[in-house]
Amino acid sequence: MKILSVVGTRPNFMKLAPIAREFTRRGTVEHIIVHTGQHYDLAMSGSFFDDLEIPVPRYHLSVGDDAPAVQIGVIMMRLDPILEREKPDIVLTYGDVNSTLAATIGAAKRNIKIAHVEAGLRSRDRTMPEEINRLATDQLADILYAPSPDAVHNLRNEGVAADRIHFVGNVMIDVLVTMLPRARAADHPGRLGLTNTRYAIATLHRPSNVDNECRLRELIGALEELSHDMTVLLPLHPRTKRRMREWNITPNGGGGLQLHQPFGYLEMLGLMSSAQLVVTDSGGLQEETTFLGVPCLTVRPNTERPITLDQGTNRLVAPERNAIVNSARSALGHAASSAPLPIERWDGHAAERMAAVLCDGAVY
Repeated sequence: MKILSVVGTRPNFMKLAPIAREFTRRGTVEHIIVHTGQHYDLAMSGSFFDDLEIPVPRYHLSVGDDAPAVQIGVIMMRLDPILEREKPDIVLTYGDVNSTLAATIGAAKRNIKIAHVEAGLRSRDRTMPEEINRLATDQLADILYAPSPDAVHNLRNEGVAADRIHFVGNVMIDVLVTMLPRARAADHPGRLGLTNTRYAIATLHRPSNVDNECRLRELIGALEELSHDMTVLLPLHPRTKRRMREWNITPNGGGGLQLHQPFGYLEMLGLMSSAQLVVTDSGGLQEETTFLGVPCLTVRPNTERPITLDQGTNRLVAPERNAIVNSARSALGHAASSAPLPIERWDGHAAERMAAVLCDGAVY
C-alpha cells in the first residue's frame, strides 16, 4: 500500500509522527511525506522534524506565507504533479489548516481516496478559517478519524455515513505519551533557570487576537500583570512578533514576562508539564494540558474541543486584561482540585488504530 501524507504546520507534524512510526513498524506501507512549507520559518518547522524523529519528507512544496486563497491554490498546483507521479492509494490529511484543505481537494480531483486525521471537530464559528477547512475536508474525505465522542456526534449530525467514521482517539496524545519521559529528563525548566519557580506559559498566534492592535496590547498587558505573580514565558510566533514590532508593543519590564523564540516540541512539552498555568489561543495545547492536568485559559470565544472544557482543565476567557488576570488567579487557586477525567481512547494508541483501519480493514 502506498500512502501519501501532506503536512505543513507544527500541529500537523505532531499528528504525523506516531502515524509514520506505526507505518515503519508494520513494514508493509510505502509512506511518502509531502511538506507544503506552510510554516516556512525553520524555528516553526525544522526543529519539529528533529524532535519528533519524523522521516525526511520526499517532497517540499515551499509555499511560504501568503493570503489563504493564494496559499491553497499554490499547494494544489504544486501537489498535483506529485499525485500524478506517485499514484498513492490513500492521501492522509491532518488537522484543519490550509494545507489540509488543499491536499483534500487535490486528491478528490484525482479520485484518490482521502483519510482525514482529527475529523469532526467543530467550533460552530464560520468566521474562523479553520472551521471552513474542517467542514469542507470532512465532506470530501472517505475515512474520517474522529478523536473524541463529540466529533463522532458532529459528523453523524452532518449526515456523514457511519461506515466512513472511525473513533480512533487522539493522536496528539500518542506523541505526548511517547515523548514526555524524554522531555522531562532534559530538565527544560532548569535550563531556563526556573527550578523551584512558579511559572506560566503563553502562546498567541490567531489573527483574531494578534492582528488587532488594541486586542494585542490588551493581551500583552494581561501577561505583564500576571507576571508580577509568577514568571510568564511567551514564545513569539512569527506573526505575533511581526505585529509587536509593527505597532511598537514592548513589555514595560519590572515583572517576570520573558519573550522567547518559538520552543521546539520537546522543550515546550517539558516546560508545559511543570507549568502552573497555560494561556493560549492554540487548539492542541487545550488537549495536551487536559491530559497533563495543567490549568489552561483559552483566549477565544469558543473551542472546537469542548471535551477539554467538560472533562479537562480548560476554560474559555475573553481577550481582556481583567478577565485573563482574574481567570488565571481563579484557575491557580483551584488547581489542586482540577484533575481531569480520563477521556476515552486518549491512551497513546490512536495511530495503531488508524493504521489498522487502512491496512487491516478494522472498524472503530
